[in-house]
Amino acid sequence: MENLKAIILAAGEGTRMKSKKPKVLHEIMNKSMVEYVIDTAKDSGAEAVCVVVGHLAEQVQAAIQREDVSFALQTERKGTGHAVKMAGDFIEDDKDMLILYGDTPLITGETLKGVIEEHRAKENAVTVVSAMVDDPTGYGRIIRDEAGNFVKSVEHKDASEAERAVKEINTGIYVFRGADLKNALGRLNNNNAQGEYYLPDCLEILLGDGKNVGAYTAADESEFFGVNSRVQLAEAAAILKRRINRKHMENGVTIVDPEQTYIGSDVQIGRDTVILPGCVIEGKTIIGEDCEIGPNSRLTDMQLADGVKFQTSTGLESSIGSGTTVGPFAYIRPNCHIGNNVKVGDFVEVKNSNIGNGTKIPHLSYVGDTDAGEKINFGCGSIMVNYDGEKKHRTTIHDHVFVGCNVNLVAPVTIEKDSYIAAGSTITRDVPEDVLAVARARQTIIKGWKAKRVQKKS
Repeated sequence: MENLKAIILAAGEGTRMKSKKPKVLHEIMNKSMVEYVIDTAKDSGAEAVCVVVGHLAEQVQAAIQREDVSFALQTERKGTGHAVKMAGDFIEDDKDMLILYGDTPLITGETLKGVIEEHRAKENAVTVVSAMVDDPTGYGRIIRDEAGNFVKSVEHKDASEAERAVKEINTGIYVFRGADLKNALGRLNNNNAQGEYYLPDCLEILLGDGKNVGAYTAADESEFFGVNSRVQLAEAAAILKRRINRKHMENGVTIVDPEQTYIGSDVQIGRDTVILPGCVIEGKTIIGEDCEIGPNSRLTDMQLADGVKFQTSTGLESSIGSGTTVGPFAYIRPNCHIGNNVKVGDFVEVKNSNIGNGTKIPHLSYVGDTDAGEKINFGCGSIMVNYDGEKKHRTTIHDHVFVGCNVNLVAPVTIEKDSYIAAGSTITRDVPEDVLAVARARQTIIKGWKAKRVQKKS
């Protein structure tokens, strides 16, 4: 949407978290709460976002580090109205200003788009987002007239008995016209027991000016679940997990046990892929169609093409081609590019390497800092010796090479195509094409050695 900016309030200390870390930086599925809110604001159409920071402000700013996010500092916490005032330079008269909270990570872009559309259609000075809840105790209430028009928002402690019976609550999320927000903020006072400036008081100010004030009722109250403790953090994670898993299942992904599957909000999964129990899929991971993931696998910032089978393994910041199988108990470390129809078997570790199509690394091998071609066979116990004690070096293996069992390739070394490396060899020099390379000591039999050893010990 055009002419929309967002202010996110994130200055609170969050003492109930009992943490050295700012509350808004606590994570749900590997992503901080405030990042969820920023992404949702952008998804709703906000062209710019300002985060109001206070407690441990430098930590919050360092954690966000986004070009499309600016910051305002609230050195003293004097209420929500005061926090928005700190972002005064960010507010523009001719733009709508969306007010959100860094500890409310479950709000969706769809809800925000709905409130913005209604705000503009009704030409409101401000529109507050409300929700219907079974137990509204402690929340401010939205009071309407018989025609359903907004009359006021009243705090629980100030509400009459009849008003306390109302189950429509003020979620604290607003859309203001920029000019009206500036006007109302300039007239706020702190004549209350806490000596604070309350943002909801802006509604009364604008109503008194004869401005249109509206309330948009959201469909799902769980979107406004605020996190103030570790318990509530876990509860929010459970809500988000169910929401994300449901979206993928509705899009054609089979999740065998949704309660035991954790998928991040930015993950993309193709249809007819099956996710087995115990998987954690996070970051910017993209999974193609017809894959099988798990059980008990972790994928972080991975790219998997169609038809990949990834069983009981870990993959980080790498790509895997179509038809490739990984695991069980494999470890794909960052910056790997594994081709099509590759086999990475049990207890294999691959790091910072390129693996060509059709290559097989069946078991018990380490392939690090390696450029491997197509249709290579790595025997059991193959080790790419990439570190000389001071520097890392690369190994290059060309197409159709056969690497025997228990082989060490000491980098830097190049193995040309169609060559064979005999089992048990330690290769320290380049190997040409079409040869058998053997680098091991001749077997020696020492007769009588055991008897001499026993005699020496006695």
